[in-house]
Amino acid sequence: MSTLTHSTALDATARTRGRLFDPALIIGIVVVGALLVASLFTGVYDIFGGEHGSEMFAITRIPRTIALVLSGAAMAMCGLIMQLLTQNRFVEPTTTGTTEWAGLGLLTIMVIAPNAPIPVRMAVAVGAAFIGTMVFFLFLRRVSLRSSLIVPIVGIMLGAVVSSVSTFFALQTNTLQSLGIWFAGSFTSVLRGHYEMLWIVAIVGVAVFIAADRFTVAGLGESMATSVGVNYNRVVLFGTILIAVATGVVTVVVGNLPFLGLIVPNVVSMVRGDDLRSNLPWVCLLGIGIVTVCDLIGRIIIMPFEVPVSLILGVVGAIVFILLLLRQRRRG
Repeated sequence: MSTLTHSTALDATARTRGRLFDPALIIGIVVVGALLVASLFTGVYDIFGGEHGSEMFAITRIPRTIALVLSGAAMAMCGLIMQLLTQNRFVEPTTTGTTEWAGLGLLTIMVIAPNAPIPVRMAVAVGAAFIGTMVFFLFLRRVSLRSSLIVPIVGIMLGAVVSSVSTFFALQTNTLQSLGIWFAGSFTSVLRGHYEMLWIVAIVGVAVFIAADRFTVAGLGESMATSVGVNYNRVVLFGTILIAVATGVVTVVVGNLPFLGLIVPNVVSMVRGDDLRSNLPWVCLLGIGIVTVCDLIGRIIIMPFEVPVSLILGVVGAIVFILLLLRQRRRG
């Protein structure tokens, strides 16, 4: 029976991979490309008629659009990896406390060394995100909480505790305003010379694609992964490092992007199944598209002012989260 099931799973994976480069993917690339072009030419400053239009285009519009691509793809991939490793559809960096830990690390280095360069801040944020993610994974391994609903609730509670510590720390050090700016994740401050560190997440994306098969096997559980010769603990550690790096980098450059890693993998999995390698292009594409749409809405809705993209993502993500819970409830 197990051999038959394994063969069926391999056949399903093969069929999914065969559909990878289909017309739908090309259409998706064209649609997302159109959104990115719209992002390049949307803004208060008139880049065509303004005196410094071409300069403003290079300083603000191009870096902002690149940041949309990199951060959207990175956070969507982080959600996909976390859902595979925890075997739970409702976890992602903002429902497991990872982003709160990254924020605490960023706040700590800002207080200890206010003039620390961006790479140092990023390294501290990545380290804090890694610690927080490992705490969450270790908690899941020691406590039998496998309910699809209880697991994200525990993660949200852990994140709330860390957020409370950050708020208290910020109050004591008079940095509450800086903390508030971080929680209001926005691409407004993404400029040339301040976004280049985001290219690190492109390396994370390549690493995820290379290790995709191992993540897929690890998503079947420790016993199954061990039976086929995969070192489960090593895969979990590697996945945690990738999640921490991507979350820490995006946190320092952009800020908090809630629920993105929850929405995208679930939508892709419902349509295409759970093979990580064949789903990665779709996950990245949908993540970029959602972030770009939310950013465009934030720029247009009260122009010439902007609504933080985290606010729009939070509203959309909360609605999707509720719909997923209702869908899970209907399925028992």
